[in-house]
Amino acid sequence: MGHRNITWHPSLSRDERNRLRGQRGLTLWLTGLSASGKSTIATALEQHLLHLGRAAYRLDGDNVRFGLNKDLGFSEKDRNENIRRISEVAKLFADASTIAITSFISPYRADRDLARELHAATSSAGEEPIPFVEIYVDVPLKVAEERDPKGLYKKARAGEIKEFTGISAPYEEPTNPDITIKTHQNSVEECVAQITRWLVDKSYLKLP
Repeated sequence: MGHRNITWHPSLSRDERNRLRGQRGLTLWLTGLSASGKSTIATALEQHLLHLGRAAYRLDGDNVRFGLNKDLGFSEKDRNENIRRISEVAKLFADASTIAITSFISPYRADRDLARELHAATSSAGEEPIPFVEIYVDVPLKVAEERDPKGLYKKARAGEIKEFTGISAPYEEPTNPDITIKTHQNSVEECVAQITRWLVDKSYLKLP
């Protein structure tokens, strides 16, 4: 049943918003194991972009689960829905000419592919798709487990956490990520610089 008394009004096109705000909206999707460094890189990248005068906003696994997705658990079904909602929210930010930075394990390729497909769907005829940049934060499981800042791997090994990615639940590595960063080999600053260079090279970002 359709909603009554709601009328759709044409709005600014995405291209017009981008032009008026002086930047192109896009989504930077960081994926990787727990303790791979996703949140650290996402936070530093957000700060770097803001210092460059660009509108950027970080969506992080923990803070989103305290609000938007607080009704979801960690079953495969709930993980899928968690990523679907985040994909839609990131797309809204990007559609508003903001650089959305997401930081989630997002362990399943199908969910990440869905996120990309959602961004590829345009709002109106003639519009270019919203850029979706998959960034694989690639560290060996051994390194992530040695870091274990929240003690989650230890609990998972002890059986206290069920369906924990990398231990009792799978992590499906990206087969063709746009960017791969290795936080066990490069510093936070080097990783942020690598991402920034890629964005500039692809003309997604213009430096002042």
